[in-house]
Amino acid sequence: MKIKNAKFITSVADYNKLPALNAPEIAVAGKSNVGKSSFINMLANINRLAKTSSTPGRTRLLNYFDINNGELTLVDLPGYGFAKVNDSEKEKWSELIEGYFAKTPNLVNVFVLVDIRHEPTALDRQMVAYLHHYNIPFTLIATKGDKLSKAQIQRQKSVIAKTFAVTASNIYVTSALNKSGVADVLERIENILLANKETVEF
Repeated sequence: MKIKNAKFITSVADYNKLPALNAPEIAVAGKSNVGKSSFINMLANINRLAKTSSTPGRTRLLNYFDINNGELTLVDLPGYGFAKVNDSEKEKWSELIEGYFAKTPNLVNVFVLVDIRHEPTALDRQMVAYLHHYNIPFTLIATKGDKLSKAQIQRQKSVIAKTFAVTASNIYVTSALNKSGVADVLERIENILLANKETVEF
């Protein structure tokens, strides 16, 4: 897939007020500060499409981005696991994410981002278990690949693969800093959209 243009559509704070869009959606999930906004900017090749911040927990809404004039919608979900907010705020974010999963008719895949430098957290495992439980297709994206050597990347891919009971080849390693992994992720998106189109036509 080639992303020719991308633009911000809207932000949503209430899962009962999701926008009426027709494009297939890929949601971007991950813990706070894993680099979701940087990942979206990297894919779109637009530095400030999604707002990034050095402060974890910036994304507190569902942020929608149009790709290629309706070919795809990327949905940036609130980051989970941010410690410096109160429990009621965390609960609100959790309800927003779960409400989105339950209500949106267009979701075709969830990109679960994990920091390749660390073992997946309990919340990462919880997210993947949730997706398994509700039969929601997902793709594992390991961010910040520039921080490790090639040998370290292979070791960490094995750790992540073992944690989620997948093969290491199913983990996409990326770096927003040096743009590595973009082509592989775009190919993954193209295959997801093609499979979705065939399902719809069938």
